Amino acid sequence: MSNGDQLPDRALDILFGPGEEARKTLIRAWLDEGINAMSPSNETAQMTVRDALHKRLEWNNPVLDKLPEAYALLATPSGILPPLGVKNIVEHPAKVAHRACRLANQNASGTSWYTQRAAIATIYAAAELHQLTSPATATRFLDGLLEANDRASNAASDVLTFGNYIGRSWLAIARSKGLLP
Repeated sequence: MSNGDQLPDRALDILFGPGEEARKTLIRAWLDEGINAMSPSNETAQMTVRDALHKRLEWNNPVLDKLPEAYALLATPSGILPPLGVKNIVEHPAKVAHRACRLANQNASGTSWYTQRAAIATIYAAAELHQLTSPATATRFLDGLLEANDRASNAASDVLTFGNYIGRSWLAIARSKGLLP
């Protein structure tokens, strides 16, 4: 086969899947490569979630005009049901969030592992959607969302600390009144 020859459609179908599956395979490979590109250029450099998400948004810049069509194609299911491929819509930001947390050495456990990644995935998805309409302000938008998330996390922690303090105080009062052993 010479350089100018194209692969027959049957060969492409076997390699990448029939119909639109070849395009979906290419888009998924590009998305995965973007996740790999989030890594720092210097292996010893410490990276934050913010840094990782900024790098991922930068990865989108050369193809911003193609992303809406690519995401629409990924959201289109291969079969008849369901009408939208919800897994494909949620999977990309979830993978980005997981990679960002790993790069930043955020090793939460239990439910905080899930809530942390869910919050970051939601923030990243919103920033990426914002990037499609306003590329110049996407990183500031992302930073604002991350700061709001940090404030909300700190406020929740403060509420838990205060609740713990109140609970211990009530227990101490109940014990002093002889209501509890």
